[in-house]
Amino acid sequence: MTEPYLQIHRRNLPHWRLEGSTYFITFRLASGALATSEQQLVFDHIRAGHGKFYTLAAIVVMPDHVHLLLKPKPEFALSRIMKGIKGVSARQINQLRGLTGTVWQDESWDRIVRDAAEFEEKLQYMADNPVKAGLAKVIEEYPYWHMEKDYC
Repeated sequence: MTEPYLQIHRRNLPHWRLEGSTYFITFRLASGALATSEQQLVFDHIRAGHGKFYTLAAIVVMPDHVHLLLKPKPEFALSRIMKGIKGVSARQINQLRGLTGTVWQDESWDRIVRDAAEFEEKLQYMADNPVKAGLAKVIEEYPYWHMEKDYC
């Protein structure tokens, strides 16, 4: 059995890949904000991929951006997962709006989570996001937040 190796490539942002890693990912709207129905659509679409394409640890869908903690299944590249998440949700949002065109910024920001402390820090950051933005008093009130209880 061969050891996984670190792959590094760059577009505008650097992207590091290491099989078996958990990633903290952020992607943003190209402009404007999502309506609540659109936030729900994105939230549901990402949750539907859990167990099929990736193991989802947590998600928060904000009006203008999304944060994820996930681990790709070995047979799916993170770039392919993100293309599926952003492409399908963009098409669905455009259908809802009766429009065509760009919904998400081209690139996503991603980071390999290096240890349990960093995982907890990213999870807390995600949970604090809607509260700091004034969208909920506590994270449990925010409808577009989900954390898997048994993530490993």
